[in-house]
Amino acid sequence: MLEISRLRAGYGSINVLWDVDVRAENGRLTTIIGPNGAGKTTLLRAIMGLVPVSRGEIRIDGQSRAGTSTWDMARQGVVMIPEGRMIFGEMSVEENLLMGAFHKSHRAQAQTNLARMYELFPRLQERRTQLAGSLSGGESQMLAIGRGLMAEPRVLLVDEPSLGLAPVLVQEIFATLARLKAEGRTILLVEQNTHMAVRIADHVYLMQAGKVVLSEAASDVDLQQLHDLYFAR
Repeated sequence: MLEISRLRAGYGSINVLWDVDVRAENGRLTTIIGPNGAGKTTLLRAIMGLVPVSRGEIRIDGQSRAGTSTWDMARQGVVMIPEGRMIFGEMSVEENLLMGAFHKSHRAQAQTNLARMYELFPRLQERRTQLAGSLSGGESQMLAIGRGLMAEPRVLLVDEPSLGLAPVLVQEIFATLARLKAEGRTILLVEQNTHMAVRIADHVYLMQAGKVVLSEAASDVDLQQLHDLYFAR
C-alpha cells in the first residue's frame, strides 16, 4: 500500500502541496483528478523523489520513503509513467522497452516481460524496430506504459495518459489500465477526464489548489457534485 500523509512539497520557495493525504491500496486503482495547477503532477513527482518534501510522510507497505532518491524509489518498485510520454525518440521501440528493465534485478526476466508487453500492445510488436520518435501519440503512450511495466512495478504512477489523444485512443488506453487493474496491479492515476477516470477507479480524490477537497469510493461519486467542486462552482 502507498500512503501519503500531511505531505507538503513544492519548488524552491514556492509550496504547492498543502497537507495532502492519499492512500493507494494494493491491487486497486486510485485516481486523482482536478484542474490544471491543482498539484496532481507535483504529488507524483514528490512520491518519486523528483520534488523535495518539506513535511509529511510517504510510506510503502508501512515503511517510510519520504526523501528517498528517484533511483531508489524505482528500486523499491515504484514506477512513474510521466505526462508527455518522454520516450527516447532516437531509439527503437524495443530498445525503449528494454530500458525499462535496465536495473540488473530485472534483466533476467527482460525477454519474458518483453513478450508480455507485445501481447498487451500488439502494435508495439509490429513496430519494434521502428524509431520511437516516429510513433503516433497513442502508440507513444502505449510504449511509455510498456516501458514502465518492464520494471515489474509494485506501484504504478500514471500521469495524464489521455493527454492529446483522440477519443478512440483514449478508450484503448483506459481499457489497458482496466486490464492492469484486473491483473491486481496497484495504480495511482492522475487524470483530467473525470468520466473515464471514475469509471475504472476504486477510489477517487479531487485536488484543488494543492489540497484534497474530496475523497470517496468511486461507486459513491456524484459526477455533478464532483464537477461543481472541480470548477469551484
